[in-house]
Amino acid sequence: MPHSLVLNLLPQSPIPPQYLTGRHLHALFLTLVSSVDSTLGDRLHNSSADKAFTLSPLQINSPLLKGGKGGSKLQYSHQQPIPAGTPCWWRISLLDDTLFGKLTQLWLNLNPNRPWHLGPADLYITSIQGTPQSIQPWANASTYAQLYEEASDRNSSINLSFSTPTAFRQGQYDTTLPTRESVFNSLLSRWNKYSGIEFYQLAIESIFPSFVNIHTEILADSRSKFIGIIGEVTYKILGTVEPIQIKQINALADFALYCGVGRKTTMGMGMARRLYSP
Repeated sequence: MPHSLVLNLLPQSPIPPQYLTGRHLHALFLTLVSSVDSTLGDRLHNSSADKAFTLSPLQINSPLLKGGKGGSKLQYSHQQPIPAGTPCWWRISLLDDTLFGKLTQLWLNLNPNRPWHLGPADLYITSIQGTPQSIQPWANASTYAQLYEEASDRNSSINLSFSTPTAFRQGQYDTTLPTRESVFNSLLSRWNKYSGIEFYQLAIESIFPSFVNIHTEILADSRSKFIGIIGEVTYKILGTVEPIQIKQINALADFALYCGVGRKTTMGMGMARRLYSP
């Protein structure tokens, strides 16, 4: 059962920008895990396999940073310290029940007066949102069966928003182009790994981009440089396609909220979600 949890945070001292990178937020997540299960924390730290969680960058503004069509871009880098007392939010998604079950004690016994450390700064977790909110579209929960059952077998239009820089591995190198193969194979591999409802013959050849509004952005730190796209792509399902195959594609699009797409999703990259027309 995938969960998309939004943690509301309050820093007690300024957070320097060099501690707001994906690497430091990844370390903070492992600290949260280790606080309730040190063995699990060590295992996640040492694992190089596709991991059952994703993280967002730390957000200091309203849930949606206005930028581009649909206003769904998120802040993924910080040039200035986040001042003390600035309300922040941080999205953690969990893709399997094992991980969520292990962390249940953390959520249930949350101590708002216990500080967590991000670099030199102390953070308090003031609350956790796990269900949809009108102003917080990144909080949600669903079973895999529910995602599949509620997916449309007729809707042929899929609008995906890429909210943090997104790139895909192709051989030894990265590509930024959100082709149907890159996007839907990324979703498919994670769905088949965690859902228990495997899709064997996805009709990827029937998916065509019909609207593209993307640009590349560069995220550089002292260790590396990451180039990815941000924006929106509408994909259309064209031709004669069986309803069950349309349903599978729609289920994967809805799953994007939880699993993200492409590389470095445990470091804040590849955050994506489906946008529905009002």
